[in-house]
Amino acid sequence: MPTAVVDSERERFRTEVIERIEQHPIVRHNAYCEWFSHGRATLDELRRFTVQFSVFSHLFLEAQLRKCIEAPDLASYRASKAILLNELGVGFHRDGSIDNGVFRFRAAHFEWLLDFAEALGLAFDEIGKRRFGWPSTLAFCDALKEWYGSPDPSTAAGASHAIEHWAAAGFWKQIIAGLRRIKAERIPALPLGFWTWHDRIEDLHAAHTDGELDLLFGRPDFSEERFLRGGVAVLDAVAEFWNGLEADRRARQVPG
Repeated sequence: MPTAVVDSERERFRTEVIERIEQHPIVRHNAYCEWFSHGRATLDELRRFTVQFSVFSHLFLEAQLRKCIEAPDLASYRASKAILLNELGVGFHRDGSIDNGVFRFRAAHFEWLLDFAEALGLAFDEIGKRRFGWPSTLAFCDALKEWYGSPDPSTAAGASHAIEHWAAAGFWKQIIAGLRRIKAERIPALPLGFWTWHDRIEDLHAAHTDGELDLLFGRPDFSEERFLRGGVAVLDAVAEFWNGLEADRRARQVPG
């Protein structure tokens, strides 16, 4: 196929990815995070948010392990394993590699989140377990395993692309804005490392998935349909997670 035709087809598909994934409603607007960004959450609301986020964050390990197991090639396997091991406490080098990295219990992302939870009065046995998840939270966790950890490379790539662009769209910044205000005004000992670290790396992750999309498009086994289906499905589940938090918040509002 002539190069000009390939480039035209790639551009057409790129436009469709933007419209259906990168401009998905939950990427464009997140009502819960918009509210949270103003720093008005009560201690009870902070705890309820933290428990649900901890369930998603901890169960993400299952999805990431499945992504390793289902990797279509050695390079993908290593890239997925690097993310998993970093989540568990192996630090990245400056070049982005974990090879010969150092493991530290305290470097595990869940332990950073535990530090945050403890500042709110939550203990280890009150967060991060599947039994604490609401149906909307568990639907998100299960969708990650199904789509992000799919054995089909096109489906998994679509889900990865969607997750990274959602994460880079600004929700971390909204959460951090609210927490910084709460820290300044009410809980000075509140540690924010879990949130600020993730915010710093998300733009790099999204840029990386854009490059992956160009490479995938040229593969003979690549399916546009499955890529888009995986991306949209996982973002629908992201929306269910955040909408569950928003519905809970509204239901518990005191009239007047």
